[in-house]
Amino acid sequence: MAITKNHPIDTSLKKAIDYICNPHKTDEEIYIYSYGCSPATADIEFMWTQNNENASRPTAESHLARHFIQSFDPGETTPEVAHEIGKRLAEEVFGKYEYVLATHTDRGHIHNHIIVNDVSFVDYKRSHINEKWYYKTRKISDNLCKEFGLSVITPSNNKGKSYKERAVINKGISWKMQLQNTIDVVIPKSKDFDDFIRRMELAGYKVKRQNKNISFCADGRERYTRSKTLGEDYTIDAIIERIKGKDKSTMLGGGKRVSLLIDIQNCIKAQQSKGYEHWAKINNIKQMSKTLNFISDNGIETYSQLEEFENNILREFGKQSEEIKAVETEIKETLVLIKNVEIYMSLKPVYDAYKQSKNKTKYREEHSAEIILFEKAIKELKEANFPHIKDLRTKHSDLSDRKKILYSEYKKLKQKVNEIHIVKSNIDTILGASHRKDREKSALL
Repeated sequence: MAITKNHPIDTSLKKAIDYICNPHKTDEEIYIYSYGCSPATADIEFMWTQNNENASRPTAESHLARHFIQSFDPGETTPEVAHEIGKRLAEEVFGKYEYVLATHTDRGHIHNHIIVNDVSFVDYKRSHINEKWYYKTRKISDNLCKEFGLSVITPSNNKGKSYKERAVINKGISWKMQLQNTIDVVIPKSKDFDDFIRRMELAGYKVKRQNKNISFCADGRERYTRSKTLGEDYTIDAIIERIKGKDKSTMLGGGKRVSLLIDIQNCIKAQQSKGYEHWAKINNIKQMSKTLNFISDNGIETYSQLEEFENNILREFGKQSEEIKAVETEIKETLVLIKNVEIYMSLKPVYDAYKQSKNKTKYREEHSAEIILFEKAIKELKEANFPHIKDLRTKHSDLSDRKKILYSEYKKLKQKVNEIHIVKSNIDTILGASHRKDREKSALL
């Protein structure tokens, strides 16, 4: 499991970067990675980008950088895995920004530090760190932890809960969870919405309804909580539908796509609501029909053919994913080259003046940042055979167009992958446990 947090850096940028790159904390700098900059010159490069910001007037939200921390549970992972997760996270979240990543191994728990420029070196726009960004980053971090076999805090459909509170829920002490559980218990007993309100009051909650919102206040608490902050299943409309036995959040039978069969026997909602149980049975009949139609439409007659069909789609999906990664890597490399060409063109007069200066030591002291950036840029451009800025921009445009096409195909394949997984799961359910030993030879139709 990884917990994430971040805070702005407004002063001492170099000090912060030096701290996270400390050799004693990073196993002698083995676990350091950067993009768009070098760890040794990151503070200078950050400021170069800041000075080129389109919106040149600083705002109240302006910062030098962001310090992002990703902490793992003690003993759950290795430095190598943690560092790879940090790299993948940084690449996905901070793709347009210069950043330095360092994995610290000197404490009881391994943790990643990522210091990110607050201004993009691609379009010179400032980052906008808000609640939406936080949840997206949290989700990416969790998905990476799952991919590498690490634990995560149990996912929830309740968008009203903060990640911190979901961690508290796992310990069984969330007051919001208590309210949620009470609502879940009261709904199946309620005849209608007015009856639901009366039963909530009998359960010890003060109820306040304003327009389309309903709020509850438990005994011993001073503030009301709007039900919609508990998640999509707890808005007024959702509660009314659940009372009717037509919970919208779980009505998977609609539309043309195949959906998973509902395990009615182990479904809590089916046990709580006869209306939901009746709907679930009808929904299962529809989904079994759609599943068999899918099998027939794709000429699948045996279980082994179904597995082969699934494997073919997965191979195609994997190939598409690798091609997208290759294009994205090339885009990243091209953007860094564009940045270096821009530095070269901008600072060449300064460097020429330095070369012609009679007192080079004094001139270099006065223009040290510019000269360091120029020398770094020219070194990297030499390795790339001095590409022309126009050619690089054309290449970036072509690669971006290629990426859009690939992503369009990727989404279609991803939909196929999800569909075949559901179909296969439904077939397993339809065949039943007694048939699974012989399913290699089983005829599906």
